[in-house]
Amino acid sequence: MKEEIFEAIKSYDTIIIHRHVRPDPDAYGSQGGLAEILHASFPDKRIFAVGKHEPSLDYLRKPDSIEDDVYEGALVIVCDTANKERICDSRYHLGDKLIKIDHHPNEDPYGDILWVDLNASSVSEMIYEFYKTFGDEGLKMTDEAARLIYAGIVGDTGRFLYPSATEKTFEYAKDLIGYSFDRTVLYNEMYELAPRMIKLQGYVLENFRMNEDGAAVVSISKGTLDEYGILPSDASQLVSSLGMVKGIKAWVFFIEEDDQIRVRLRSKNPVINTIAMKYGGGGHPLAAGASVYSWEETKEVIKDIEAVCRQK
Repeated sequence: MKEEIFEAIKSYDTIIIHRHVRPDPDAYGSQGGLAEILHASFPDKRIFAVGKHEPSLDYLRKPDSIEDDVYEGALVIVCDTANKERICDSRYHLGDKLIKIDHHPNEDPYGDILWVDLNASSVSEMIYEFYKTFGDEGLKMTDEAARLIYAGIVGDTGRFLYPSATEKTFEYAKDLIGYSFDRTVLYNEMYELAPRMIKLQGYVLENFRMNEDGAAVVSISKGTLDEYGILPSDASQLVSSLGMVKGIKAWVFFIEEDDQIRVRLRSKNPVINTIAMKYGGGGHPLAAGASVYSWEETKEVIKDIEAVCRQK
């Protein structure tokens, strides 16, 4: 698959890179890291990284804005996106050829060429592997590409705490920190929280509910978000905060938006992406998400997460 992708990249003059909606550092890191590598390696090609602007990730990069006609005859690469419905910018299908690079379960095998590695900690890790594979054949790494890829790996491994961080992950991280970027600044940009976010985190820690089986629930209404002056996308940054609770096995955050309730699932051991898939979502075995459309429906999600915790 990697060889096919490299040959496709070499054969197209215009390459447009997409990622998933509601992006995280791995979405930006893999997309942006690949774009930077290709810019440096093929200066005569037109390389674009597109998608809806996410202000909270401006410290990584800002998306490019292009017209529809740029897709004519272009190669389109989608990073870190399990299914077509989650691709940010629906124009991805306007290109000449479509490539999927992902590390989620391949429930929706879209694209002309697919590279899916379930053992990769992140798609950013896969992008670095891609560079290493073809570094002797013309691919060039830059300091900025290294910064973006490193951020993606750090984000998707929870600062290397998750089981997805393998020996290969640490080997790649060792390589990446040899490039010229400020890790301290990057960590601060990734993990510092505004005072209002810290206050909402206090609300989360005061109001989560956990049963005797280690299943925990946090419900954040739109009214609560408005009270703290927090956007739903920002509230999602707090989902991992319950991981420090002793005895917790798996947990769910319900975050209310105007037209739906976001379901954010996390786990220390029980598999929870099957729950997400039940509600039209997906993700990794220990980190997944979906949407429901009423508080009544959240009661069913709670029953499901309680059931998987009882089994462990």
